[in-house]
This record gives sequence, structure tokens and C-alpha cells, in this order.
Amino acid sequence: MLTSANPFDSMAILEGIRRWVEIETPTEAPGQVNRLASMVADGYRDLPAGIERIAGRSGCGDHLVARSSWGQNAPGILILSHLDTVHPMGFIERLPFRIEGDSAFGPGIYDMKGGAYLAYHAFRQLCANNERSPLGVTQLYVSDEEIGSPTSRWLIEAEGRKAKYVLVTEPARDGGKIVTGRKGVARFEIFVKGVPSHAGTRPEDGRSAIRELANVIQTLESMNDLKRGVTVNVGVIRGGTKPNVIAEEAYAEVDMRVPTMAEADDLVPRILDLRSRTEGVSVKVIGELNRPPYEKGNAGAALYEHARTLAAEIGFELLDTSTGGGSDGNFTAPHTATLDGLGVDGKGAHTQYEQMYISSIEPRARLLHRLYQTLR
Repeated sequence: MLTSANPFDSMAILEGIRRWVEIETPTEAPGQVNRLASMVADGYRDLPAGIERIAGRSGCGDHLVARSSWGQNAPGILILSHLDTVHPMGFIERLPFRIEGDSAFGPGIYDMKGGAYLAYHAFRQLCANNERSPLGVTQLYVSDEEIGSPTSRWLIEAEGRKAKYVLVTEPARDGGKIVTGRKGVARFEIFVKGVPSHAGTRPEDGRSAIRELANVIQTLESMNDLKRGVTVNVGVIRGGTKPNVIAEEAYAEVDMRVPTMAEADDLVPRILDLRSRTEGVSVKVIGELNRPPYEKGNAGAALYEHARTLAAEIGFELLDTSTGGGSDGNFTAPHTATLDGLGVDGKGAHTQYEQMYISSIEPRARLLHRLYQTLR
């Protein structure tokens, strides 16, 4: 419990964030994620909220849903957070929680334990004086966002469709900007099968899978269009066995980002339909649009304007931006007013210097609290 007279005291809130950060939660360590889920669930025990825990599967941890005891019979506010991080177990030895000036460091502190804790704290303050928000509040903590939310997407979409508003506690961008648009994300695997032969004595008998993969890569690279915001990146390639053998097999992994569904509808089928230019060589592509684009529609724009007005009343300017990175907000934005980037400000997500700015704690916690109080 906070002892400060200020219910949004930055250092008191930071102490709560520290406790979450010091439980390391790599996506691939479900036991660790579940340890933190238990701590988070315990934080709601004395609040007017019900806790639902969905057992993890496919090597991922549990998902946690906390629902306010009021307003659950009508569309309300859904807060999306994730408990998993990209940092492997033991990384906290390299990046221990520490404070230097206005920065607090630690694995996942910026992406996104800081923001997840702010949403919990704002809800706690909402309940402190038996206050009830006009709408019900549902807080969803998933265990697998950092790998694309494969086991939680159904839950995110189901809860998102029931909500009137979705607030996402991913970190702020570019000095505190809110996120009102994200590119869609598609992932593909490419399998090329050729014909092996001796590269020195019988090269004419072979059909190089690597050479054909090079043709495919050229085609993929030609799809890049920075003006339109389309990026296609061949990030992983493998192939062949020995330098004196015409390669029988080659493989690639591809990431594509698109700003609109129109771009996705055009490019995804084109990539899936890639064919070999070489007789005797086959090309197989599998993959899909993993996250649909988060486009700023009218409802999302109105939600942003409301948040911007609240921020001005609190005493700071809330600007917005779009980003190429995906989040769970991509799953809800196509059908529900969604506002992303409501977490802490900072820098260095996924790095050895990840940090959040302590000065961002109070204003952004107050903003979440006011959104709970005023959204109708």
C-alpha cells in the first residue's frame, strides 16, 4: 500500500514496478511468467474485481483477466498489457534494476512492465474511495505478445469485440507520443527444393536452390516502397551443404510491414504465389498476415482527442504518432476504438540499456485514471 499523501507518487509507484521487473519473464519461460501472473492476481484480491486465469498452452504462460465488479453487462473499457519480455533468463544480472537520474533500468521495464503496472495502479486508485467509473473496466494481461500472441489472439479479439474502448499500455514513443496507428505484420517461410550435383565435374546436372532463392529475394526486395510505408525484409536465409555441391535446398524467413489492409490484400497473395523461374526447382511459401494494420479511424481519432484534452488538464501535451511495430492493439483497432502507447516514456526496448523515465510515471498514471473516470 502507498504511504505517500500523493496517490500518484512516482517513487512509490516505481517500487511496485520494480517488484514486477525483478521477476524475469521471457516468453519461453512459462513458469516465470506464471510467477508474475500470480503476483499480479494477488494485487486484485482486495479490490472490487474478479480474476479469471486462462491456463497457458503451446509452451506459453497463463493469461490473466481482471474484471471490475461493475459495468460488465455492457461494452466497457479493455486495457491490454503483456507480462512477457524478450530478455532471456539471467539478463537481470546484466541489466539489474537501478536508478540513474531520471531513468530506471531493468529488463522489460519500458516494454512494458512499467505501463502494465500504471494501468493496475490507476485502477487501484479508482477503487480507493469506493469510486466507480461510468463503464466497466477489464484488464487483460497476456503471456505471449513478444512472439506475436499466438495463444492469446482469440482472447484479445473476443474481449476487444465486447469493449467500447481499448487502451494499450505499450510504451510511449518519441518523447511521450501516443500511438494511433501501427503497420500490419506478415511473416512468411520460403522453402526451395533444387537438384544436387557435383559442382566441379557435373554442374550441368544440378539445379541450385540457392540461386533460385536469390531470384525470389530480388522479387521480394522489389516490393519495398518506403513512400507507401511498405517494407519487406528477408531476415533469415539458409541453404546448401558443401561448397562443392550444387545446393539441393534453401530456406528463408521474411517479415513484411504494411500500413493499410489494401496493401496487405495486394501483397500477401503475391508473396504466397511466388513461383520458381528455373525448371526442376520448386518454391513453396507459407505464412500469413499475423497482425492486421491498426488504422486511425473516426472512433480512434475521437478517443485520442479525448485523451489529449485530459492530458492538457493534467498539464502536459499529448501528441500522437504511427509506428511500424506491431502490438495487440492491431487486433482490436479494426473494430473497436483503440488508443496505444499509453505506457511509460523511455528508450531502449529489447536492449541491454532498456530504461523508463521516472518523470513520466505520474502524468501517465493520472491520464489512465482520468480515462477510466471519464470514458462513457
